[in-house]
Amino acid sequence: MSNLLQEFKNSSQLKNLFFRMLVVLMICIVLSFLTEAFFTTNNLLNVLRQASLLFLMASGLTLVVLTAGIDLSVGANLGMSACLAAIVMTNTGSTLLGFMAGIGCGTLIGVGNGLLVTALRLPSFIATYGMLWILHGITYYLMAGTTVGGFEKSFRFIGTGYLYGIPVPIYIMTLFLIAGSVFTKYSIYGQQVYAVGANPVSARLSGVPVNRRLMLVYVLSGLTAGLASLVFLARLNSAEGDIGENLTLPAIAAVLIGGTSLFGGVGSIVGTLIGALILTLVLNGMNILTIDGNYQALVTGVIIILSVFLDLFFRKKSNT
Repeated sequence: MSNLLQEFKNSSQLKNLFFRMLVVLMICIVLSFLTEAFFTTNNLLNVLRQASLLFLMASGLTLVVLTAGIDLSVGANLGMSACLAAIVMTNTGSTLLGFMAGIGCGTLIGVGNGLLVTALRLPSFIATYGMLWILHGITYYLMAGTTVGGFEKSFRFIGTGYLYGIPVPIYIMTLFLIAGSVFTKYSIYGQQVYAVGANPVSARLSGVPVNRRLMLVYVLSGLTAGLASLVFLARLNSAEGDIGENLTLPAIAAVLIGGTSLFGGVGSIVGTLIGALILTLVLNGMNILTIDGNYQALVTGVIIILSVFLDLFFRKKSNT
């Protein structure tokens, strides 16, 4: 029976991924008819590069949502990690130390979130929302209203460089995709993450160390935010106090649009990549068509609500 349920779950996820790939294809077809500027090599590479930056941050967040949690601090984490890395590189002249500062900062913030959720047993929404404001406060204090920029070309390569005509962030995105997919699908840790999200009580009774798996996903979310901060910083070539403020909601949107359920236990890293592509394509198309930027937030909100509604609809349908 368990094998049949697993096969049904896998087939259902494949159908969801196929449906979302069709959405991507339909958006591309519509935009190619609406404007000739869309279907050009430069624009398509630009879409993939923008989607890659969004995916890097959303990939770790996906693991948290798979456990029926949320990490509202990913944007603030990225901002603080980027600013700290910028300060370290500027003051020491060492790209390596900057890398260590950015990744270390992001990971430590993930540890803090994990402890708030597992040790203090705070709801993830409250714990990470509080962390968001703490990080913003620390970042504003560190930057003191200044902007730090002008980094070495070797560092900027990870954000603006090309290999064989393809932007480097796309290669990094591919590595994240492979690592995340292997972790979730083929490792015992990944399977336990799904089990915790599906039913934490049953997972605990089955011998799954629930608190350790929750700690793991928040640490990985922090780690990926730290890594994403370096790519984002290399792309912008500057850091200021509000660098990460507008990135949290798009990351959450990518996860939800990609089919990962807020109720936990359902979703995939591949789905998050497709969600990032859908969101990026819509915004890119609106920019090319010179649609007022004020409508972009409205459209993003509608897409998120529609994604959650479809999740609820199909969840109820599968239970009947």
